[in-house]
Amino acid sequence: MDRPFVAINCGAIPENLIESELFGHVRGAFTGAVADRAGYFRMADGGTIFLDEIADLPLALQVKLLRVLQERVFTPVGGQVAVAVNVRVIAATNRDLAEAIRAGCFREDLYYRLNVISIDIPPLRERRQDVPLLIRHFLRQFSDLHGKRVTRLSVGAAKMLLNYGFPGNVRELENIMEHAVALSDGETAHEEHLPAYLLNGNGHRRPTAVAVAEASPPAARTPNLVPPPVPNGHFDLDRDLAAFEKSALLHALEQAGGVKKRAAEILGINYRSLRHRLQKYGLDAGSDLASAN
Repeated sequence: MDRPFVAINCGAIPENLIESELFGHVRGAFTGAVADRAGYFRMADGGTIFLDEIADLPLALQVKLLRVLQERVFTPVGGQVAVAVNVRVIAATNRDLAEAIRAGCFREDLYYRLNVISIDIPPLRERRQDVPLLIRHFLRQFSDLHGKRVTRLSVGAAKMLLNYGFPGNVRELENIMEHAVALSDGETAHEEHLPAYLLNGNGHRRPTAVAVAEASPPAARTPNLVPPPVPNGHFDLDRDLAAFEKSALLHALEQAGGVKKRAAEILGINYRSLRHRLQKYGLDAGSDLASAN
């Protein structure tokens, strides 16, 4: 059975309108309210509401959202009659909610009420195995959008993306692939079809027009590794990505003197992710060879 799905970007709605947008209003509730408005929660009744960028929700609205989650009722702006709804709530944010709670920007009780099932999606730099799949997906998507048939990357273009850190995460890869498809005139996207900042900095420098804060100290950056050679001139993205990742792991462990926590810092990933990758390639030798202190 079809159920409604309503998606809202909490950061894109002006603070003075967001309560009305979420919970609706009655006619005459404020200047410009010339008719009743149902609001997104009532529109999602019986289905799902997706609150994107939940950390941007004003504190006053967080209190009202908490009541909706606990009591499953709300009162429209200017109204006097409570409205009951049965809605599944999915929330997402790219901010650290624990830090937002400490800073007084997010209610702790709302956090624990929302945190029934938590899905932590690591940044793209920590899940390199997804890069080939995403490249193929975006090639198909933007080929259809632009009426082209770009089906693959050249060896040089693929190497460049494999050796890139994607500070802009999946959205950056998406933009890179649309740029490449838009400029390609055949079935293969080459290095010259990639954005200029990738070419100028060999995939390690952002555009000069954009100010980017350093996310980690120099000691924690991924070592500048050379991608593995291409056997017989044939490039297999899945195979060569695995070879490159294994080489990076070994290189970082060597630099860290076998201390896994330090190796994780060098690679810019967390310790759990490092352990998973070491096990994946049969490189997990058990405990660290030396103390991390």
